[in-house]
This record gives sequence, structure tokens and C-alpha cells, in this order.
Amino acid sequence: MKNKERAILVGVALKSESQEKMSEYLDELEFLTLTAGAKVYKKFIQNLPRPNNKTFVGSGKLKEIIEFIKEENIDIVVFEDELSPTQLKNIEKALSCKILDRTNLILDIFANRAKTAQARTQVELAQYQYLMPRLAHMWTHLERQKGGIGLRGPGEREIETDRRIVRNKITLLKKKLQKIDKQNAVRRKSRGQKIRVSIVGYTNAGKSTIMNILSKADVFAENKLFATLDTTVRNVVIKNVTFLLSDTVGFIRKLPHRLVESFKSTLDETREADILLHVVDLSHSDYENQLKTVNNTLSELNALDKPILVIFNKVDKLSKDFLDVEDYKNANIQKKINLLNKSYIAKDNTPCIFISAIKNVNIDLLKNKLIEMVKESYVKVYPHHPISITH
Repeated sequence: MKNKERAILVGVALKSESQEKMSEYLDELEFLTLTAGAKVYKKFIQNLPRPNNKTFVGSGKLKEIIEFIKEENIDIVVFEDELSPTQLKNIEKALSCKILDRTNLILDIFANRAKTAQARTQVELAQYQYLMPRLAHMWTHLERQKGGIGLRGPGEREIETDRRIVRNKITLLKKKLQKIDKQNAVRRKSRGQKIRVSIVGYTNAGKSTIMNILSKADVFAENKLFATLDTTVRNVVIKNVTFLLSDTVGFIRKLPHRLVESFKSTLDETREADILLHVVDLSHSDYENQLKTVNNTLSELNALDKPILVIFNKVDKLSKDFLDVEDYKNANIQKKINLLNKSYIAKDNTPCIFISAIKNVNIDLLKNKLIEMVKESYVKVYPHHPISITH
């Protein structure tokens, strides 16, 4: 079995960010690194007004990182923010090992998870757009590397490629995606008069698990970030009510803009949906910011002007003192849900529902709410077509 690459993480805590907040960010970066296939050995955090223009961190912290790399034989250093071409060049010269930033790491995971021609094309486009401003340095950097995390997709075979050829490649990939977009648009139009429901949410919130429960389908789901990359659409029938249900790529904080751009065709499923199911991992320590991140992304996609049901998932994993309410600690799961329904969380996110997809808690209520929303949407979307929505 191949040994996992050894990694360390580096982040800069700005004045607006506490050490605790940066620790949460690096925890997510660690999850991303594990998903990519490396093991994290240490996290370095430095408080700075802004990242150093030349080396991201200060000279003292850089020396500390260099010493740790030599002592522990580290293979990769992953930075929490996107590095500029100048920072990348200077840091690699100082550290003499593989350097990745958050964007490159996410691109690598996407490249590894892309299965369909559409997803592979989208990821390849994002990779070339990322590499474009870094060409002067990146090709010699890639020439010295022998595979591993951060080097999937375009890479060593394109070492001698100049900017003109890369621009041509980007143009060709965009044309290919436009062709796929047209095919997808035709496919969506051919689905008939059915309400379209799209499951959205932060990556690893449990979207695919809920998709499996509602559609009785076997959609890939695991405890890793971006387990689902390609849009899955299923025809679903619940209590004789039929609709189309889609599961899309998960959102994440600082989702690279290039990925949002290249995945627009995939995200069209969300933009054109009649109803959105926004899944939130309530057990996550930073669930509020994750919820906000998804809403911001939906806003960028102009997809907030439709009925949205917020599904707070994983209530079975909540700590005993999650709510500062009398009797919450000793309550059973159903009583906890009753208390959650009366809490500020429910008031701030109406309409919403609290469930545990993995434990099958409150799933019947979820199905009933969804049926009501589908019926209401059908009347609004197809007012001149009083056709029965029953199967």
C-alpha cells in the first residue's frame, strides 16, 4: 500500500479573525488534505495584519516551518489562502518541497473525483485558468515533481507549453462546455411538466444520504468532502406525488471562483429548480457560517427567489449542551427536536425541519413537507395546466 504524503498546514490569522476561527479554518483544510490523500502532521498559525506579499508568513515563522520540514521529512505544505505567483515562487525556493494553496488543493480533489466527461472538462478548464498566471514558474516546478497531490490533470505533459497554446486550450474547453450546456438544456426541457427539486448545501452535510432516502436510489455517499461532483437527477414518487430530484456538488467556504465559473452548467440544475432543499450539518461547530456560505453562493447564482426548505441534519450528533435550555441535556431525540423547533435556529430559518438522515429520524415529516411544497409549486409553475401531479 502506498504511503500517504506527509503534510503541514499554514494559515494567517488577520485582525478580523481570532485564533479560534483560524483553527476552525485549518480543521476544514485538514479535512480537505485528508480527502486528497495526505496526512497532516502539524498546523502553523501566525497573526498578521495581512499576509506577507513575498512569503505569505513572516521570516521567523518561515524559519520555524523550514526546521519542521527537515526534522519530520514533510512532503507538502498547504496554505489556507490562494498564493500569488510571486509568493509561490519565493516559498518554494525557501522550503524546497511541494507547495499547494487552498485553491490548488480543491482543484486536485475535483480532478480526482470527476467521473463524467462534463465534470472532467469543467475541472480541466478551472485548472488551466489557475495555471495561466503562474506559467513562468509553474512549468519548471512541475518538471521537478513526480506525481502526487496537486498534480492531477494538466501537468507534466504540458511542461513546454507556452501561453498561446494554453489560451487555445482554454478556448477549446469553453466551447466543449457550451456544447454540453446546450445538450443539458435540451434534456431539461424534455423532462415534461414536473416540479424540479434540487438538494444544495455545504459539502459533507449529508445531501447524498438524503437523496438516497427520498429517491430510493444508490447515490455515492461517504464522509469525505466533495463525495458527489456530478449532478444526479432522479424521478421520485412519494405518496403518488411525482417530481424530479437532483443532488449537486457541495459548496464550501472560499470555493475557487474558477470552479464556480466552470461548474455553472452543473449548477444550472440548482438555478432552474422550482424548490431548493438546503441541507445543513447542525452538528458542525461552524454550521452558521456554512449556512451563510451556501446562501451567499445561491445569491451569486440568482437562485434565492424560490421556495427553500432548510433541513438541519445530523441532530443525533448534537452535544448534550447544544442548546442552553433547561431539560435539553437529558431529553430524548424527539424532545430535543421539539426544543429545537422553538429555538432561535428555527425562528431565523423558517421554514425548516430537524432530522437525522442516517438514523431515519423525522424523515416522514420531511416527506410530507416536501409533498406540500411540490403541490404548491405545481399550481404556481403550471397555472394553465391543471393536470394531476399524481403518478
